[in-house]
Amino acid sequence: MAAIPGPSYSITLRIGAPTGPRTTTDVVSAVGATGAAVTAVDVVESTDTQMVVDISANARDEAHVLEIRDRLDALDGVVVRHVSDATFLLHLGGKLEVRPKVNLRHRDDLSRAYTPGVARVCLAIAERPENARRLTVKRNTVAVVTDGTAVLGLGDIGPEASLPVMEGKAALFKQFGGVDAWPVPLDTTDTEEIIRIVKAIAPAYGGVNLEDISAPRCFEIERRLREELEIPVFHDDQHGTAIVVLAALINALKVVGKSLEEVKIVVSGVGAAGSAIIRLLKGQGAQNIVAFGSRGAISAENGYDDSDRQWIADNTNAAGFTGTLQEGLAGADVFIGVSAGNILTGADIAAMAEGAIVFALANPTPEVDPLDAAQHAAVVATGRSDYPNQINNVLAFPGLFRGLLDARARSINDDVLRATAVAIARTVSDQERNASFIIPSVFDPTVAKEVAAAVVEVVHAERATAGEPEPFTGALPLGTGEE
Repeated sequence: MAAIPGPSYSITLRIGAPTGPRTTTDVVSAVGATGAAVTAVDVVESTDTQMVVDISANARDEAHVLEIRDRLDALDGVVVRHVSDATFLLHLGGKLEVRPKVNLRHRDDLSRAYTPGVARVCLAIAERPENARRLTVKRNTVAVVTDGTAVLGLGDIGPEASLPVMEGKAALFKQFGGVDAWPVPLDTTDTEEIIRIVKAIAPAYGGVNLEDISAPRCFEIERRLREELEIPVFHDDQHGTAIVVLAALINALKVVGKSLEEVKIVVSGVGAAGSAIIRLLKGQGAQNIVAFGSRGAISAENGYDDSDRQWIADNTNAAGFTGTLQEGLAGADVFIGVSAGNILTGADIAAMAEGAIVFALANPTPEVDPLDAAQHAAVVATGRSDYPNQINNVLAFPGLFRGLLDARARSINDDVLRATAVAIARTVSDQERNASFIIPSVFDPTVAKEVAAAVVEVVHAERATAGEPEPFTGALPLGTGEE
């Protein structure tokens, strides 16, 4: 699938050129001839003989940027003085900063925020540790932890190179959920050391978001941290994707008039995301799932050293199908791809059942060209923002953690994940829902609120069922106004 110009490669070229009535027209034509999308033309300086012009455009990739520069340099009298990249400019100095929530205007403020008054607050927490969730940043702060081994589609690029992604994740937490998150890239890939470090820093945080840690280590790290910490631990690459897939599928099935319990679902990819998707779909009532790895169908007839693959083998593919992915698609109602690009064709999708649903989520290149899939499927979704129905984790994690923090949750389970998916699906009304709109916009302000409310409800219900007391909300020493 050919790349198209987009904002990821938004550039501004500052050029010097002879003054003339056709100068800007010739320059714009030259840029447009390369296939770039010109977005702005600004004359910065002009004299009788020379002018300086800024040409802003969206390109396809770095090679395209070089082609644009060379095309302009080739024009008579035109010199490219500088090329700036809007994406890199946005990241200069990082995307985050720390600001105090309180004003320190005079000595009295200082004595309350710091010594000697802060000692009273420290003692209140020492006497009752749960007060830390009321009187410190722990109340609203999440650690975004990575080792940089599975970053986007880039793979193992290391902790420092992962930092821009973690900063972006933290910015999304704040923008959409009002949650203060902080990047924590770790310079180790040792499972035990990661677990030890996260446990050691946990006192400052109300939750942990694991991010871009390669499989299968991510499974063990999450499992152990959930067992050994008293704050929620969530691996977004697994569960965030699974939540949004389930939300989208709930609405897609309504569009085509089918039920989750009856459809045949084919899943391509059994890594972190694929495994979590299958578990969540099973928990929501899916009965007929066949999963495919790089070596074919996952079947109980085969033995697997990987416990997660063995669970999939034991809980899916009841008919014992052993063919290829293409063969498995014949007659299937739903395809969910979290694997690799361009592994299917439109003809493969044509072999699916009437009213087929295709979620081709590999990024940046989907498993099948979305335009080809749309020729045969009733509903198509991707992980890309330039096609309808983008499956984007930002629909899930801000509201999910907002609810977990508000409920002062100590853990997270599949009931919370499914409630999150149902809440996301519910934000698309019956009037809005159609084949091109099965999932809300990431900018819909109601999504995080709906998700947070659903999570709080589930956490409170689980406490009541278990007979556990609600978190302490009694008076602090001399009161804080929260009683």
